[in-house]
Amino acid sequence: MTKFLIDADMAIYAMAERHSALNDKLANCYPGDVAISAISFAEIAVGTFVGKPPSPEVLNGFISVIPILPFDSTAARQYARLPFKRARFDRLLAAHALSLGAVVITNNEADFADVPGLLVENWTL
Repeated sequence: MTKFLIDADMAIYAMAERHSALNDKLANCYPGDVAISAISFAEIAVGTFVGKPPSPEVLNGFISVIPILPFDSTAARQYARLPFKRARFDRLLAAHALSLGAVVITNNEADFADVPGLLVENWTL
């Protein structure tokens, strides 16, 4: 069962930094404890497509160990209940995490602060 969803910013950081507090914590998780939402994967893939890091090879390596979870109808219903805000990727990720009962791993806690019931952790500290 997935306990954590890593957001796009943290996933990119994990792929860029070999030795970090984030990667140490990721390494100590059991397989399947951490996943990436299809929403966050799409956000990263757009950057990769236009030539930003990570490279396609690095991204493929990352998702070989951090599974992609589909954004399903349960997550969509959660999204419909959230207060509107412009940062739609963040809102979609928050809804996905709520639908799974998962914690969002992020370095941008303020982006999620107004989402009722959402738990966030910053693993870079």
